[in-house]
Amino acid sequence: MSNISRRALLGGVAAAPALHAQPGPGAPLNIIHIGVDTWGVLAAQSAIFTDAFAEALPTLPARRALYTGRRVFPSDRYVQPDDQVRIRGWHQLYAEDVTLSEALAAAGYTTALITDIYHQFKPGKNFHRGFESWRFIRGQEGDRLESGPRKSIRIANYLHPSQTAQRTARGGPIQYLLNRRHWRTEEDWLAAQVFREASRWLDNNVEENQPFYLHIESFSPHEYWDPPDDYYRLYMKSPYNGPRLIQPPLTAKDMTSLEVEHVRALYAGLVTFVDASIGRFLRRVEALGLMKNTVIVFVADHGTMMGEQGQLHKAETRLRAQVTQVPLTIYHPPLPDKPGWAGHRVRGFVNHTDLMPTLLDLAGVKAPARVTGESLRSLLDSRRDSMITGWGDHGSVRTPEWNYIGRWNNSGPPFEELYNLTKDPEELDNVAAHHPAVVSELRAKLKNHVDSGWAITKGSFAKTW
Repeated sequence: MSNISRRALLGGVAAAPALHAQPGPGAPLNIIHIGVDTWGVLAAQSAIFTDAFAEALPTLPARRALYTGRRVFPSDRYVQPDDQVRIRGWHQLYAEDVTLSEALAAAGYTTALITDIYHQFKPGKNFHRGFESWRFIRGQEGDRLESGPRKSIRIANYLHPSQTAQRTARGGPIQYLLNRRHWRTEEDWLAAQVFREASRWLDNNVEENQPFYLHIESFSPHEYWDPPDDYYRLYMKSPYNGPRLIQPPLTAKDMTSLEVEHVRALYAGLVTFVDASIGRFLRRVEALGLMKNTVIVFVADHGTMMGEQGQLHKAETRLRAQVTQVPLTIYHPPLPDKPGWAGHRVRGFVNHTDLMPTLLDLAGVKAPARVTGESLRSLLDSRRDSMITGWGDHGSVRTPEWNYIGRWNNSGPPFEELYNLTKDPEELDNVAAHHPAVVSELRAKLKNHVDSGWAITKGSFAKTW
């Protein structure tokens, strides 16, 4: 979670409305899950988990952990037809998995998924399992919604001069720009569509389909960082006439300071636009009287680098807090016999696998045996002494004092970094060479975690998918 994303947040999510009416004793709680990609948020009326991290990255591995409450890292690499992403853990749910939606549906909940994450709907993917209804909103990133006219796209207007390879690529920014070429107003942006559709679902279901579980996924503010112009202008104060760098290079080494400012403004503007879209949705939740009997979760899958160490974007070796730390807030309404969760700041390491058992616990539903996460319902500080996050062939071992990043798969080039969190909380200074004993200890901890994980993280695929 980058510093700029913290500054960009406005009031759309941060201030849930005051509560008045109360649900009856024993009435089941509705659940609304708001997930975003590459973002962070704080909420004044919620419990805030200050030390939440991803268990596995990036997009699909993180959601496998979120949807199943089961450990994902380490993962095998399954190369799937018609999917250009070929990394460990980037695959559909296993046949053995039991998802949050399946568990709640079995308990009598009406379940719905609204998402614009096209990776979830690529051929062979099955992340809509357990949902009674689902809506896939088209057009994000490389979603093959349109194939032409390519001649209408002036690609040089969106690329840095150093990005020569992308000028003729059939996918990448050209695909996205084809998909968005008819957008005219803010309502055409995909985040606006996602949360407008979520409001429509509530209007159609709140009267006769409670309790419900509404799972909302917004791919924004993932790249491409392309907000409506008014939101970009909130942050871009310097004159800029260059290309609109909606997916800039991985590093800033060939970029000017003005170009970096421009990129940060694009990202901050998109964060703020998504925040505003969520705010409109939450006002609808309030208008429908749902704040009195609904648990609302906000979580992201990961963050991104925004110029720290000269880096932009996330990457497999960039397992520092800017990428691995995630916002996790849970709004729980006050009940007749107990207060709500407003104002709780919960310290200690938690991760994505903890969310499913927490929500099932709040719903009074027993967690499936395959769940490895822990319920956070008690709001006690976590007792974990470390947090391990994995991405592909690399992993991060985080303790209160250190963050070690290393390559666990010896078939590739070695990689090790170490950050002293006491002296360097922003994780900018790699001190691995100065602390060989710490590196050795945390390297062994990562290896043991990987070696012990294979029996947990393997599974099979149903032949019908």
